[in-house]
Amino acid sequence: MKTRGLITHFVYKFKQKRAQIIFIYTNIMARGFIDCHCHLSADEFTQTYRKTHLNQTHQQDIDDVLLRAKRAGVKALVAVTEGASEFEKVILLSKTYPGFVFPCFGIHPLQGSGQDLHSVKIQDLEPFLPLFQKYRADIVAVSEIGLDFTPWFAKTTQERDEQIKVFIKQLEISKELDLPVNVHSRSAAKVTIDTMKELGIRQALLHNFAGKPSVAMEGVQAGFCFSFPPAVSKTEQRAKLIRQIPLEHICLETDSPALGIDKHIRNEPGNIMICCEYIAKIKGISSDAVMEVTTQNALRLFSKLKR
Repeated sequence: MKTRGLITHFVYKFKQKRAQIIFIYTNIMARGFIDCHCHLSADEFTQTYRKTHLNQTHQQDIDDVLLRAKRAGVKALVAVTEGASEFEKVILLSKTYPGFVFPCFGIHPLQGSGQDLHSVKIQDLEPFLPLFQKYRADIVAVSEIGLDFTPWFAKTTQERDEQIKVFIKQLEISKELDLPVNVHSRSAAKVTIDTMKELGIRQALLHNFAGKPSVAMEGVQAGFCFSFPPAVSKTEQRAKLIRQIPLEHICLETDSPALGIDKHIRNEPGNIMICCEYIAKIKGISSDAVMEVTTQNALRLFSKLKR
């Protein structure tokens, strides 16, 4: 009986200590920001240094970018991809900066660049499906995926249908891997939300959302979250939308290197405070309150960050 008592006491103390560690960890994370959508594997983080010692200078630039993010209070970065060429690069970043950079795999609804930018096709995804399985233990979300029905990119019904096909396939992957999705929805907000609801998606972040408030509320009712980059602070166009979405359904993002306050200057995760302060201003609450609630939202949505 004494032995059993000692064992019970030990187990109780162990559980108590473990709970304290988890509580401390959660509180530490709650005091910082989580950038829920950034493109650390984008070329814009290297283009200035292409002419000399690309690998070395790229590494140095990323070091500087992430150091500035940490100094700004960022505790975690959800690093998304737009195409399969970025998959292994974002995995390498996560291995280089463990516990800070968290990788995602996803095929964006628009592929290519510049004059070659075009609506996604299923063959942009299918050859790379095995990589989702290969790195399933590493990735924290399926992202960036979604729909982009901008008329000059998706001119035909066939192109829009093909986007939906690619989107649905990636939603199915997220369900199979039990991962959240991080979603693009330009000129297609309602179709995007309806498609996710039809497939039973429960964990989703609609990044840089610009749809109608009524459509956003359909997403809120489905349990989805929404995020807004620094660029939204330049105008009042999103004010009504941000005011209407409950804070418990809002996360922070930079979408860096894009969508900073100056389109001619590369955006960085260290600018996360800009969107935090703007949301606080719109809702009439403190920046600290926005930081704490949005960080808890992010930890709930991207559950692998807690590990």
